Amino acid sequence: MLRFASGLVMLSFASYADLKTRTVSNNVWLLMGGLGILLLLVQYFTIGFEMVQLVGIPIMILLAYLLFKVGIIFGGADAKVLMALSFLVPFWPELNEFFPLWRSILPFPWVIFSNSVILFVFIPFILLFINAYKRDLEFPYCLFGYKMSIDEAKRGFFWPLERIKENGSRGFVWSPMDDEIENEFDKLEKIGKKEIWVTPKIPFMIPLLIGFILSFTLGDILYTIISTLV
Repeated sequence: MLRFASGLVMLSFASYADLKTRTVSNNVWLLMGGLGILLLLVQYFTIGFEMVQLVGIPIMILLAYLLFKVGIIFGGADAKVLMALSFLVPFWPELNEFFPLWRSILPFPWVIFSNSVILFVFIPFILLFINAYKRDLEFPYCLFGYKMSIDEAKRGFFWPLERIKENGSRGFVWSPMDDEIENEFDKLEKIGKKEIWVTPKIPFMIPLLIGFILSFTLGDILYTIISTLV
């Protein structure tokens, strides 16, 4: 419960900071990792555990580094939080006799990450519902973003889903997560566009916070789905 409460507080703070500024102080991850090490020491000298149980920590640190290097996770803070979580919650929790519901053989920090990624699957459906309500059903744009004025988009955290091709025609941006693509805002303005399709720069800390809660309650969602289907 102490690990759950600590992670909940720090991830909530990180989610708020990430939402407002898209940056999170390294002090948050140092505090999370430091608290995790302290709890491990207390647990070792009181309840005790086998040292082999800590093998998931270096594995998770290496995985977080590799995921960042290959571009699966885009921010340095995203990699750092996974490393910090490997110290804070290295073992599968036991909140009570019921939770978490679905256990697996995978390291618990990895389960938090996989549960967070699953949430992104629902984003196109949410955007489709929002755009259907606004009667803006232009495919494939309505599955990846929504319309917004260029002035508002430039002031916020958004990527344009539209670009001007070399022949002057309008095209869809399949990979908007590139800082250079933001130059398209100016190009679109020059041709008289006032409102365009954009996709928000979703702060990963928010789905990670939800994934953290789901992992302590439901458990390994992806593993359960796959094992059920297979």
